[in-house]
Amino acid sequence: MSKKYGFGKTVETGFDETIEKVTAELQKEGFGILTDIDVKATLKKKLDKDVAPYRILGACNPPLADKAISNEPSIGLLLPCNVVVREVDGGKIMVEFIDPDMMVELIDNNAIKEIACEAKEKLKRVCDAL
Repeated sequence: MSKKYGFGKTVETGFDETIEKVTAELQKEGFGILTDIDVKATLKKKLDKDVAPYRILGACNPPLADKAISNEPSIGLLLPCNVVVREVDGGKIMVEFIDPDMMVELIDNNAIKEIACEAKEKLKRVCDAL
């Protein structure tokens, strides 16, 4: 999977196992999970709608976030780095990562370009490890 705003891949592990693996691999790269939005549960509760498992993990690498906010205070509008884990057709699991390069397209700041590049390298390593 490759889109202008993200990248990812389909994995062979189950949904809950994938969440655990993604979280562990993110931790290896210095990311913690600030938010965990269970879209499936929310849609069931609010709309009584049944959908496939879908979680949005808001990942944050504090040193990178600190550098980014120090150089561009309003960048918080684009943080944290979201990771989506969702079930697709046939019960396979798709893991998708925000592409930090999209921030570069929105913000003309060389320091942000360097930070985005570092964040993308880390997220790519997480993706490759899955």
